[in-house]
Amino acid sequence: QVQLVESGGGLVQAGGSLELSCEGSGRPFSSYSMGWIRQAPGKERELVSSISLSGRRTYYADSVKGRFTISRDNAKNAMYLQMNSLKPEDTAVYYCAADLKSDDYVTRFVIEYDYWGQGTQVTVSS
Repeated sequence: QVQLVESGGGLVQAGGSLELSCEGSGRPFSSYSMGWIRQAPGKERELVSSISLSGRRTYYADSVKGRFTISRDNAKNAMYLQMNSLKPEDTAVYYCAADLKSDDYVTRFVIEYDYWGQGTQVTVSS
């Protein structure tokens, strides 16, 4: 079992920044790859970014490339998503998720994630 808790969401104006955090517990944090997945109202869940268990490999959706940065600190059992130059279309509930099956590669499909946090709302006003 893995428990994931997100924090850091909120309301920000377009062009602003937010940093999301995700803390994991229950299994060694360095044993699973992780990702940030978002869901806007009426839309399907979208993989925003993912990071391998070591942190050496990362993936970004085209929609956030160059604006978002994913990172993890295995010593602190934490993963982060630094979001800059936010746009109204970034408004969504953001979930962190863990893939326990992975080796040291990024998990690129939403369906492959085994555990999810409760989500944190990010709202970007125009």
